[in-house]
Amino acid sequence: MYLYSLTLQRAGGIVCATNGNFVGGKTQEIVVARGKNLDLLRPDESGKLQTLLSVDVFGAIRSLAQFRLTGSQKDYLVVGSDSGRLVILEYSREHNMFHKVHQETFGKSGCRRIVPGQFLAVDPKGRAVMVAACEKQKLVYVLNRDAAARLTISSPLEAHKSHTITYSVVGVDCGFDNPIFASIELDYSESDLDPTGQAAADAQKHLTFYELDLGLNHVSRKWSEPVDNGANLLVTVPGGGDGPSGVLVCAENFVIYKNQGHPDVRAVIPRHTDLPAERGVLVVSAATHRQKSMFFFLLQTEYGDIFKVTLEHEGDRVTELKIKYFDTIPVTTSMCVLKTGFLFAASEFGNHALYQFQAIGEAEDIEASSATLMETDEGFQPVFFQPRGLKNLVRIDLVESLMPIMDMKILNLFEEETPQVFTLCGRGPRSSLRILRPGLAINEMAVSQLPGTPSAVWTVKKNINDEFDAYIVVSFVNATLVLSIGETIEEVSDSGFLDTTPSLSVSLLGDESLMQVHPNGIRHIREDGRINEWKTPGKKTIVKVGSNRLQVVIALSGGELIYFEMDLTGQLMEVEKHEMPGDVACLDIAPVPEGRQRSRFLAVGSYDNTIRILSLDPDDCMQILSVQSVSSPPESLLLLEVMASTGGEDGADHPASVFLNAGLQNGVLFRTVVDMVTGQLSDTRSRFLGLRAPKLFSATVRGRQAMLCLSSRPWLGYIHQGHFLLTPLSYEALEYAASFSSDQCAEGVVAVANEALRIFTVERLGETFNETVVPLRYTPRKFVLLPKRKHLIVIESDQGAFTAEEREAARKECLEAAGMGENGNANNGEQMENGDGDDEKEDALPDEQYGYPKAESDRWASCIRVLDPKTGNTTCLLELQDNEAAFSICTVNFHDKEYGTLLAVGTAKGLQFWPKRTVAAGFIHIYRFVEEGKSLELLHKTQVEGVPLALHQFQGRLLAGIGPVLRLYDLGKRRLLRKCENKLFPHTIVSINTYRDRIYVGDIQESFHYCKYRRDENQLYIFADDSVPRWLTAAHHIDFDTMAGADKFGNIYFVRLPQDLSDEIEEDPTGGKIKWEQGKLNGAPNKVEEIVQFHIGDVVTCLQKASLIPGGGECVIYGTVMGSVGALLPFISREDVDFFSHLEMHMRQEHPPLCGRDHMAFRSAYFPVKDVIDGDLCEQFPTLPPDLQRKIADELDRTPGEILKKLEDARNKII
Repeated sequence: MYLYSLTLQRAGGIVCATNGNFVGGKTQEIVVARGKNLDLLRPDESGKLQTLLSVDVFGAIRSLAQFRLTGSQKDYLVVGSDSGRLVILEYSREHNMFHKVHQETFGKSGCRRIVPGQFLAVDPKGRAVMVAACEKQKLVYVLNRDAAARLTISSPLEAHKSHTITYSVVGVDCGFDNPIFASIELDYSESDLDPTGQAAADAQKHLTFYELDLGLNHVSRKWSEPVDNGANLLVTVPGGGDGPSGVLVCAENFVIYKNQGHPDVRAVIPRHTDLPAERGVLVVSAATHRQKSMFFFLLQTEYGDIFKVTLEHEGDRVTELKIKYFDTIPVTTSMCVLKTGFLFAASEFGNHALYQFQAIGEAEDIEASSATLMETDEGFQPVFFQPRGLKNLVRIDLVESLMPIMDMKILNLFEEETPQVFTLCGRGPRSSLRILRPGLAINEMAVSQLPGTPSAVWTVKKNINDEFDAYIVVSFVNATLVLSIGETIEEVSDSGFLDTTPSLSVSLLGDESLMQVHPNGIRHIREDGRINEWKTPGKKTIVKVGSNRLQVVIALSGGELIYFEMDLTGQLMEVEKHEMPGDVACLDIAPVPEGRQRSRFLAVGSYDNTIRILSLDPDDCMQILSVQSVSSPPESLLLLEVMASTGGEDGADHPASVFLNAGLQNGVLFRTVVDMVTGQLSDTRSRFLGLRAPKLFSATVRGRQAMLCLSSRPWLGYIHQGHFLLTPLSYEALEYAASFSSDQCAEGVVAVANEALRIFTVERLGETFNETVVPLRYTPRKFVLLPKRKHLIVIESDQGAFTAEEREAARKECLEAAGMGENGNANNGEQMENGDGDDEKEDALPDEQYGYPKAESDRWASCIRVLDPKTGNTTCLLELQDNEAAFSICTVNFHDKEYGTLLAVGTAKGLQFWPKRTVAAGFIHIYRFVEEGKSLELLHKTQVEGVPLALHQFQGRLLAGIGPVLRLYDLGKRRLLRKCENKLFPHTIVSINTYRDRIYVGDIQESFHYCKYRRDENQLYIFADDSVPRWLTAAHHIDFDTMAGADKFGNIYFVRLPQDLSDEIEEDPTGGKIKWEQGKLNGAPNKVEEIVQFHIGDVVTCLQKASLIPGGGECVIYGTVMGSVGALLPFISREDVDFFSHLEMHMRQEHPPLCGRDHMAFRSAYFPVKDVIDGDLCEQFPTLPPDLQRKIADELDRTPGEILKKLEDARNKII
């Protein structure tokens, strides 16, 4: 079995982010690392974040930093990854790609303890960069420029110290003195030698300064001083004339200013009033904002609160450190303050956000200062505050992220053409069920009802130079409606259009006259209001029309073509007639090229399954240049011109070319290239779009020509980052469409469907899926479908959280206290002024933004939810009581048909993971569905000895995996009854799949075990297991002998029981063979074989076999912790396998990954890659320079066009 791996939705989670001026010019960009992807983002004028570039680096990005050489105009990017190399990248605007400026190898690949790459620190003046490991090794590279102003890099200077753990590293700002790097370190050499553990308890963290002597080219430890053991983060303080230099040390509950030869300045971090006393406050991310005259820091704590930190200083002496409450936003991994007044927050989980500063925290607020620090017997006096609504920040954009995907199912619950992907995402109060549909999101601007059923719609400008459209013209069966576009859209009757007849086409002719074509003639409306009419000869009527700004071709009934051209006086003149062999099905003229008088090509589709290209040149007018036969009569034609571009978005030089697109009656879109000189057709591609014949229209997207195809659902064909993409729109079926531009909506589409006129815009381009979000209460764990009712049942559970009732009670208490002013806190008084109502208070502090109040770690909050996915409504929500949390769920039909389908939920009471994993009790709850499946009622619950992590129905009974025991239960009146069990599993059972009488059990550490249940003997046997230990995170049943699994190191693998063994086991009637056969070392007698192995580079949490498109091949779809969705498609022919494996081999050689990781080694990070071709690497082929594309194509005996067609076909089979 050979598979083609392709990422469908790029990872949404962000590991680290940095901002700078990478493009050059005045703009500011953000570079984010999403696991193995590097993205360049930029806010546009309206504050929406646009992705300029997204590139897969095939390696784990661990740290990012930007630096600028003195006097230079743009920033470089330094990347620390798992490649054992330091890579410096420069963004090239011409080619829209990152260029590797330097790649310095310093160690082995992989994320290792002592190989640098985890931490990066840059000297603020851009003279040196330090790359550090978690332990021992630190390397410093000196950066400089040569005579040609190119960046140079020195060989590494070592600053190693063995037996030392590093927590944080920064570059200290000391102007143009020797560069200094600061780090928080912990020496554990004594702890290793002391068996009593006393030395480990006394171990002390130190703040160490390393100085790089540029003269001697040597790094030395300059200064070291003990620091709080809670210290976890360093922030550089501006220096060199801009500030006092030194660092801020962020420790548990404190922020301390430190510098060499300067006394500590310490302030306490304010804490929530309802935070349990034993919980500390740690800073998790920081950002610095500096202007010429001032600077401040924004520090975010683990509870989401942002504090503004300012320093009072005289020269380089700091007199006071102030920490003031700023705002509360969801917890981030990185914050970036842009010079343009934006704050980019890369959330730890869930959606990321872009905020705009409304103020910079100058107003009164809770403040802690080093001057008012009070020491008591218990320690320092804390400062309390209560979070409030956003005051200094306002959110202006959201970047959707599915991180983490906890569970996923692909179902078609809405009877749509394509199935929906249901994913459980997020954690805590920001969790959600997201319904993903393949396609682009639509923003509907307006819908208005029309007086009848329209057949067509056009938009038209009054003058070629107008920015916006003037009229929307709608045609009905026997009339034409003209709507004027202004502040509102209203009907007009003085436009000059004939409104008593249907229209076939309405367009702008010349520079400022309008044309309306109706069945009996052509009406030409001049700019001064004069009207010229051309009538059809005899009894003939016009059936089809094709036009551009200066040319018109009409087809009369019977197949006669008449060609008109506009002369210099603005008159429409008849030029040529031509008889076609039969009726014309459709026709189109290419747009007039820049600087030309006319377009050369006319495309005519006939009912005899052909498309002809005719010439419109005066020399050979109406001569047939080429003929293309197609599989079905063409319904609609569109000639699209792609402008010539040099170094476009994809970096390649494209000559101008014309594409002929044809929508055929069998629902296929047919695309081919028209040669600009000869008119010959080449490089044909086709794709099935839907059950209706596609109608094609030209539209504008981001200032470029794009194509709308209206079949049984609308599609948009557009060029994005150099690739041509054909993507469905998530919208209902439309009849007819036209591009629309007004001052409210610059790039929209106006369309008609049924009896309504709709105006919409297309949202983020380049997305594979768009999502509908249903919010949940706690972190979702798993969900199942109730088949007949089409309801989803979700289990959610959170550790260290209060239940809903406790939260409600605490909130009431807090409100009462604030109302009474008991805690004497002025801030609460202010809050109450804006309304005492409970409901307003609710809305002011949504849990999604502020998180839940924290409880002790052994407390759990959990619920079971019944959801109707169509409406997104929760029909039943059961909170679990007395510290129980749900971990597994399944629907089960017992032999005893009394209750029909029941729901089994596995729960644990008082589960703790530290210091030792303990659980008070495990339970299996059995619920019955009442009120037609909308609600649940508890039948009974059965106590078990461990946590039931896996449940599954099996032959009218319930299989449960409880720790290392697989047990079969039947339904009793008061509890579940044990029928049979097997205790021979190695660790803990985490997944159960069944097929016929086979049971496939996944163990947490030991991969899959194949079992058989013998009914007559009532026994469960293990007859096969895996020879490789695997830490399972996901499992899915593929066929009778095959299982797909994923492990926690980011690998996907398939195992199969050899055919001969499988037959032998099935043919063994007594089971005696399996029963008495003993495996080696307590293992099973037979072993499964690994047939597929691939390293995804991200922990896979769910797998499912499904087909995402009608008629597409079945593939395995996976979802990951970082929020990416990918697919593995099996190859059908050996020829495809050969082609793609050779293409992959050439791509590996010619286009090695950006961050220096070897591609083959990355995909084989834990086990050698086996029988999987990396589609993500193959899809980088179009981004290569044209000469390299030709070189690879020649090696494969193909043309670059054929390779692109193969890549497109492979993607189209999946989605």
